[in-house]
Amino acid sequence: MLALRDVDSFYGRSHALHGVSLAVADRAVTAVLGRNGVGKTTLLKTIMGLLDRTRGVVEFRGADVTAQPAFRRARAGIAYVPQGREIIPDFTIRENILMGAFARADGKRAIPEIVPRLFPYLAQNMERPGGVLSGGQQQQLAIARALAAEPKLLLLDEPTEGIQPNIVEEIEALILRLNKEVGITVILVEQNVGFARRAADAFVMMEKGRVVASGAIAGLTDAVVHRHMAV
Repeated sequence: MLALRDVDSFYGRSHALHGVSLAVADRAVTAVLGRNGVGKTTLLKTIMGLLDRTRGVVEFRGADVTAQPAFRRARAGIAYVPQGREIIPDFTIRENILMGAFARADGKRAIPEIVPRLFPYLAQNMERPGGVLSGGQQQQLAIARALAAEPKLLLLDEPTEGIQPNIVEEIEALILRLNKEVGITVILVEQNVGFARRAADAFVMMEKGRVVASGAIAGLTDAVVHRHMAV
């Protein structure tokens, strides 16, 4: 589904990723872990084409997209739900979701049929402003907006951050349904090691802009977690 080979990324003159190589299998969940500030968000932005400059090779579904801008990667099937969700508070739920549809390759502007099944609250309150929703509801809205583009690969940046504990399990279950029922490949930046172990098929551990460990999720041992995530 996705492959990065010797990828370096830059914010202006700041060298953020160093020689990152990884492969993501089709219909798999890959968890990206590490301490704060090690390059996890930068990795997702690099895959989405949002960095100032990159070197190396990014391939998506067998095509080299290294030189492609973000909107072309979106139309090719990559969707990004950023940290903090970034919904538009004055837009209605309907308008926020339809924004994602502008990335559809076929030009269709419609609420995905899957939304009422996965997000019944959103479907029943389409005219409510996004800004009045709870943190968990806004996270659902951000994911629904991404799904409006009909992605093959979904990039999720700490989707449970800042969400009340009783809603976290709902978000986790939603991510699993997107993968298992809908068949969407997921790259998940996550600090919750327990959720990563429950949800992911594979993991990538990052430190100082580099991949320092990766493989099947069974390899995410307590020793690996302690070495690279303990404060």
